[in-house]
Amino acid sequence: MNTAFRLGAREGWRDFLPMSLGLVPWAVVTGIAMRSIGLSPVEAMGMNLLVYAGTAQLGTLPLIATGAPLWLIFLTAMVLNLRFVIFSAALAPAFHGHAWSRRARASYLLVDGVFAVGSEKMLASEDPEWRWGYFIAPSAWAWSLWQTFVLLGTLGAEVIPTDWSLEFMVTIALMLMMIPMARSRPMLVAALAGGVSAVLLRELPLRLGLFAGIAIGIASGFVAEHWQQRRAGA
Repeated sequence: MNTAFRLGAREGWRDFLPMSLGLVPWAVVTGIAMRSIGLSPVEAMGMNLLVYAGTAQLGTLPLIATGAPLWLIFLTAMVLNLRFVIFSAALAPAFHGHAWSRRARASYLLVDGVFAVGSEKMLASEDPEWRWGYFIAPSAWAWSLWQTFVLLGTLGAEVIPTDWSLEFMVTIALMLMMIPMARSRPMLVAALAGGVSAVLLRELPLRLGLFAGIAIGIASGFVAEHWQQRRAGA
């Protein structure tokens, strides 16, 4: 590890540390939710290591519990993780010239919070080792934190009373990560349109309201950005 890597790692971890605390309740609830549908601790942690995507895990668990078709479970996970395609495209210039193994690790470890906090700094830096350190340190920290507290939730699922209704903690954790990303008007429009649509359409069968909310949010964001660019060029 050279000096640039260490400096980047230190700054990346420091920037992400306050936001990473939001992962703790989310991870605990995910562990409890996986046990609540009948997964054993080994199965739950196996899924957690393989998938490593909290929203996809929580979004597909009700479908798994009700015996929904495999294609629907797969499609739901894909739609819920669609944002990572956008994140990856945005961060791609920061990994230009890096080895394939590094890019593969980065794709597995990428989480919302690291993108929200560090994407601008990574893209602004001209030192590839600094960029790698800035990304990998908070990402590895997030992975360790997530696995540890999902394990605690999995092992403690039978101890925590079911009437505590901890699901709201996931919403709070997601909001903590979303707010820093909604800094521009198009992103704010996309978030509001998607959220309101998902709530209004929640009664649709097969969780289609979720799909509709995501589609409406993306479309609204594109329209808002196009309108903003036209207005700026006028």
